[in-house]
Amino acid sequence: MVVAALARTVLRHPAARFILHGDETALKALLAKRAKLAERITIRHAAEQVRMEEKPSLALRRGRNTSMWRAIESVKNKEAEVIVSAGNTGALMAMSMFQLGVLDGISRPAIAAIWPTKRGQSIVLDVGANISCDAEQLVDFAVMGEAFARAILGLERPTVGLLNVGSEDAKGHDAVKSAAHLLRNASLPMEYAGFVEGGDISDGTVDVVVTDGFTGNVALKTAEGTARLVVHFLRQALRSSFFGRIGGLIASGALKALRRKLDPSSSNGGIFLGLNGIVVKSHGGADAMGFAGALDMAIDMADAGVIARIVADRANMISATIEAAAS
Repeated sequence: MVVAALARTVLRHPAARFILHGDETALKALLAKRAKLAERITIRHAAEQVRMEEKPSLALRRGRNTSMWRAIESVKNKEAEVIVSAGNTGALMAMSMFQLGVLDGISRPAIAAIWPTKRGQSIVLDVGANISCDAEQLVDFAVMGEAFARAILGLERPTVGLLNVGSEDAKGHDAVKSAAHLLRNASLPMEYAGFVEGGDISDGTVDVVVTDGFTGNVALKTAEGTARLVVHFLRQALRSSFFGRIGGLIASGALKALRRKLDPSSSNGGIFLGLNGIVVKSHGGADAMGFAGALDMAIDMADAGVIARIVADRANMISATIEAAAS
């Protein structure tokens, strides 16, 4: 799957080169069938791999000889600009934090997802890295989200909203209310839109939705499940009669496109924002097209200088806050 994805990616990014970490014998056998692709790839043998069910703490302790550790190490050592992995999410985050560290001024990294909406796409973060967050962390997520939206979605001043149980200012817990106050007065290249609710995510009410990892992950998994449910109901309806089955055959391509459009996982790529390096987590069950999408995202982030934008925006916000307090 990875090698097939690289064959797609090199067509879109002719200047890119790749380092593959893993079983050297197996990788050489796969690349032997793709001579032109092999010219763009360096293979680094790794004798071990992180198991999908392995706890992050265990992977961190024993994982120095795994392909995941070695791939992150290549970014740490400036041999590579990005890492893309379809492996264990928790282990990838733990190893990335340990080796790459967190950006100056950012308290915690977050996982961002690109979400399909009525208006196009929105960024939602955090979707799983931080179960609970204080106000400062939510503000950091807003900084990272708006910088990502400007760099990747091409938005000059993205709109940012805080996910809450209602749009009224009096609603929500203290962390959300405090974050709202900070964002109203923040000096950032964005438009703060206030509180948004769950339905606003799919409506595309704002370009960036900020929330804690517990709520974000539940929302993401619910949306993925709803997409599968809608497709299931459509299939049942189309198979319920002779004419329905004929219609289903005719519309099979449209149904596949609908499923991809409905499902947030179809964009394939959880983006780890806030680390001192670019890390993209592909879905474990991704096919070659999906993994190529994750590779595209990582390369685009490097080209757009997302990390530098996050650092600059956070520094500018702190500077403006200090000046306002002194005046």
